Amino acid sequence: MLALLSSGCAGVKVSSLSTSDYMAQRRGDVLTTGTLSSATISSLQVVGIADFRCREREDVPSCREVLGSTRDGLRAERRLSALAELWLQRALRLERQGGAQADDILDAYMETARHAYAYLFFSEREPGQRAFEDRQTQVRDYYNFAVQQAVTRLFERYRGRPPVLREDGMFRVEAGRWAAYGDMADVRLADGRDLPRELIPASSLSFAGLRNQYRRDGFGAELVAVTARRVVGKDSGAVPYSETPFPAITAVMSFPGNSLEAVLQTHEARLMGYDPYRQDSILLAGREVPLAANFTSGYGLWLARSGFAVQSLLTLVGRGEPLEEPRVYLMQPYDPDRRVIIMLHGLASSPEAWINVANEVLGDETLRQNYQIWQVYYPTNAPLVFNNASIRKAVTETLRQFDPGASALASRDVVLIGHSMGGVLSRLMVSSSGDLLWRDFEESYKLKGARLQRARQTLDDYLSFEPLPQVSRAIFVAAPHRGTPFAENRLSRWAAGMVRLPVSVLGRFKDVAQLVVDPGSAPPASLLRPLNSIDNLSDQDPFVRRAAQMPISPAVRYHSIMGNDTPKLALLESSDGVVPYGSAHLPGAESEKVIASWHSVQETPEAILEIRRILHQSLAEDGHARDTPMPMQASN
Repeated sequence: MLALLSSGCAGVKVSSLSTSDYMAQRRGDVLTTGTLSSATISSLQVVGIADFRCREREDVPSCREVLGSTRDGLRAERRLSALAELWLQRALRLERQGGAQADDILDAYMETARHAYAYLFFSEREPGQRAFEDRQTQVRDYYNFAVQQAVTRLFERYRGRPPVLREDGMFRVEAGRWAAYGDMADVRLADGRDLPRELIPASSLSFAGLRNQYRRDGFGAELVAVTARRVVGKDSGAVPYSETPFPAITAVMSFPGNSLEAVLQTHEARLMGYDPYRQDSILLAGREVPLAANFTSGYGLWLARSGFAVQSLLTLVGRGEPLEEPRVYLMQPYDPDRRVIIMLHGLASSPEAWINVANEVLGDETLRQNYQIWQVYYPTNAPLVFNNASIRKAVTETLRQFDPGASALASRDVVLIGHSMGGVLSRLMVSSSGDLLWRDFEESYKLKGARLQRARQTLDDYLSFEPLPQVSRAIFVAAPHRGTPFAENRLSRWAAGMVRLPVSVLGRFKDVAQLVVDPGSAPPASLLRPLNSIDNLSDQDPFVRRAAQMPISPAVRYHSIMGNDTPKLALLESSDGVVPYGSAHLPGAESEKVIASWHSVQETPEAILEIRRILHQSLAEDGHARDTPMPMQASN
């Protein structure tokens, strides 16, 4: 009997934990599992609070009050981190309840951010001393999430109503017992807007079609600012470019005071916005800390809301809202200190052709620090000669708009990347026409005297051109430099018959007809049925065959990437299913990569790796790689 009674008093028993239970015990918290972390439960027990009271009741202010007032037996680190989680628990519960006062929810998020901030920068140890601790990572996540929720709630409260500016130029907004002040001077919004139309948490976005989402761990709320309702339209404006309507922003919040007591007493917060492409660290509470960033969300949202896929096909057949002129899209706010990559898509396509290529470049830290991506969206139903001239004009005007003196790094050593027809256009932009096209034109239409003079005045931009001086490297992907027999098969001829040229191009054909035809004589067949882009890509087309003879600028280094969808054939006889190897191959290329793939080879991991290799090589050879940006001040 004594033995039985003694065994019943044993207070500790041991059992084994599964790996998942172990991780949940170590890492689980109110954000990840919906329940309080073991660290917070332990802190509550130290001050004599039964943790079930704080877990099971809707709101227990006494848990926070007792914990906040206790000093014995609990270091500031443990107290502040537990309070941050308890305030976050309150905010999440209020949101789930529905009907809660907006000020109460905002107050809970502000208290979460304040206590997390105090833990991170005003407790006993420096952040670096806790660098490998799970708890610090958890509390940083509380801070980031609370800042995200507080900022978006403040934005919604003041949507459409610009906040009051103080004498020092900073804005000031008030909500409940809190006031926030700051500025967004580091953030550049398209069209010179002061405020975005929407402010979307990047963490709320998920994208199908993108292989990876790239972000950087650090401090701050990762947001996407929406500045335009539409990506592209007929009313896009007089300039031929658009800065991204979905720039990435990282918002950081700090609390005035140089001591723990001052931080915990204030009801003011300083709110700063940063461009994460320009900054990878900031000074917060006198310490340099990494700046959080999401580099995929803005790009993914731009593609998702663009309607490119539908519009590009409708444009080809002259339906819907047609695209009349090329437009240059900047994937991030213009940066004079980053080199420019210009991407040109192919026939019946759009910038969506570069979904993963652009995203993988943005995801490469070195490339992101040294390049900015511009994508050209152009009417693929127009003949090559017209697109060559209009894309040149759009690119040149865009560079001139941002850098009139052509002194910035962005105006030098531009890299062109073109797929399919975009590759042919890229080659034209780094080639010299000499008198080849004019000689053919004069012979075809027997032009002399005044007629020839008028034709030269009108058509010289189309038939006479030199390499773009800003371009120093080009990557041609599955480009039919010598045309393709695919354009002559029955399906392609049927598709060519469906193509409808832009009204502006038809008008130019009419002008050409009036220039070259003698009064009273019948116009030639080529002007009765103007050539379109599919005709132009035929290996029988005179223009594409003549263009293949034009010399590429000796100042331009170029590379070829092509697919091979016919593995049983010898390389010289192979094809990607659309473009023969013999048409895509260019003598003199610095490198040539043949990948087992169909025509959309640019989307393969092998092609993306090759493009990244070439871009890294370009930085190394040209000596333009720049150092990490300097941190910006964000202290009080």
